[in-house]
Amino acid sequence: MAEITAATVGKLREMTGAGLMDCKKALTENNGDLDLAVDWLRKKGVASAAKKADRAANEGVIAQHIAPGSKVGVLLEVNCETDFVAKNDQFRAFCDELAKKIAANPSVDLEPDRVAAVAKIGENIRLNRHTRWEVTGNGLIAAYIHTGSKVGVLVEVGAGKDASVNNEAFKELVRDITLQIAAGTPTAVSRDQVPTEVLDKEDEIARNSDALKGKPAAAMANILKGKREKYFQTVCLVEQGFVKKNGEITVKEHIATVGKALGDEFVVRRFLRYQIGVA
Repeated sequence: MAEITAATVGKLREMTGAGLMDCKKALTENNGDLDLAVDWLRKKGVASAAKKADRAANEGVIAQHIAPGSKVGVLLEVNCETDFVAKNDQFRAFCDELAKKIAANPSVDLEPDRVAAVAKIGENIRLNRHTRWEVTGNGLIAAYIHTGSKVGVLVEVGAGKDASVNNEAFKELVRDITLQIAAGTPTAVSRDQVPTEVLDKEDEIARNSDALKGKPAAAMANILKGKREKYFQTVCLVEQGFVKKNGEITVKEHIATVGKALGDEFVVRRFLRYQIGVA
């Protein structure tokens, strides 16, 4: 049995926020093992949520809620300590409920919910980030959570006519776009949204690559232009090959095809992609 010193008791109190007698008992019950004592206090519900907040929470899930009518949508990242908890159905239901509350009230205070969940689950829980959108004009907001809940997408697609919003073909288009974003990992809707400094950096990398060093200026200009086009096709949502059609047409072309069939014009106004562990 490891020696139970005042320093060990003090450390346990600092880690858990538990009282002096509870910490002494926890250490005694676990032969002086600090880590086991922490677990023991957690199981007893003694450790405080405030102290758990200092512990790393690198696992978690992405949750979403789309309000009835698809005019309001929320994407939320909630972190926990272990993948075991992240895969728990009750934890995921808790996260979905938080997203629903944010959708109903963007100013809602979720700290009481978080503290209660910490006490119940026994792990540090962190509400890392969330985004709430409302539709501007005609259109829909849709969300998609990929299998495993580690990746989530929120997108707003606008329509020219109000009648298009309730059309099943339009709804299917919006759902397909969320899948495209999840799979294709774009960073912008279109090329005009790509920052100039990002393009300049790409040019610099290409210009100084071993393969292009020494190229004549005229040839270099054409090569860099071609590389920019390929870059746009990679990072711009509407210029990507449409996954559902095996890349045979672009997302922009598919959107135009659906719009033509419905006698309308559709536009992706904005999108968001959350991934656990990726800022």
